[in-house]
Amino acid sequence: MSWGGPGFVIAIIAISTVGWVINNWIRAKHGYALEDEWSGKTHRGDPDGERKVQLLSTENERLTGQVSRLEERIAVLERIATDPAERTAREIEALRNR
Repeated sequence: MSWGGPGFVIAIIAISTVGWVINNWIRAKHGYALEDEWSGKTHRGDPDGERKVQLLSTENERLTGQVSRLEERIAVLERIATDPAERTAREIEALRNR
């Protein structure tokens, strides 16, 4: 086989192509970003991950609102516990009538 012949050049091209394909297959299998032919990165999308982020964001908003309401209720209870008895009785009755 001649080192400068077309068979050698085709063999080098085939080996390079097979190596590139195997490299990308291994990277994709293990979740790494793939490289395109212009040295850019192609990131694999994760629809399950995006859905989880959306669900967690919604739950976070709900829990933040709930914490705010509980803080308001605790403030009212603290005020009732520290105020004089007559005023406290009026506020308790007002809360019961709500």
